[in-house]
Amino acid sequence: MENYAIFQTGGKQYRAKVGDIIKVEKLKAEGKIEFDQVLMVGDNVGSPMLDGAKVVCEILEQKRADKILVFKKKRRHNYRRTRGHRQHITVVKVTEIKA
Repeated sequence: MENYAIFQTGGKQYRAKVGDIIKVEKLKAEGKIEFDQVLMVGDNVGSPMLDGAKVVCEILEQKRADKILVFKKKRRHNYRRTRGHRQHITVVKVTEIKA
């Protein structure tokens, strides 16, 4: 059985193993960070969170994601609008899972 955890941050849930590199919503932190909202570690499921479980990560970089294009059009009305968006993200590397 591989040891993995499911944790929550920024309103999203992520599956993580030790050594994984994950892109999460922007975090105002540097160095190491601990995620304590852990929903599951291996076969151990919390209701809703596991008490005392943590996912320890090292912050690699703060950057922006790739650009997405938002294009609106109404046919036969000569209406076209193009907008771009780049989300701020934090790239983290999972170093330890504490159950």
